[in-house]
Amino acid sequence: MKTVFTFLGLFIATITLSFAQEVKGQITMDDIQLKDLKISVTVDSAEEIKEVFKVGDIKELLEEVSTNEDVTFELICNGDKMSNGKLSSLTYKIDGNTNNIKDFLKRVKEIRKGAINYYNNKD
Repeated sequence: MKTVFTFLGLFIATITLSFAQEVKGQITMDDIQLKDLKISVTVDSAEEIKEVFKVGDIKELLEEVSTNEDVTFELICNGDKMSNGKLSSLTYKIDGNTNNIKDFLKRVKEIRKGAINYYNNKD
């Protein structure tokens, strides 16, 4: 009989304590920082580059990255189908650092211009 009361007491205690209790606390939001940003853009035409890929968008992203962080930009230009059935492509890639955003953006502009020339000369 003693074990029945012990078991019954433990059962009631477990059921009572298992109900959700109100938790009071404070939620804090920390600053979110981007590190080692890598951007890869794939395009199929010069028009797509002009419509979708803006240097200003890259600049906005770079402003969100912490100082002295590595950044990489890659632009993949898809071409025509080759005789083996695979798609030809041309890839431009630059690596930089957020300490020198001005030069990095200058190279991004050059890549954009070069990719547009690639599609214009291909036709």
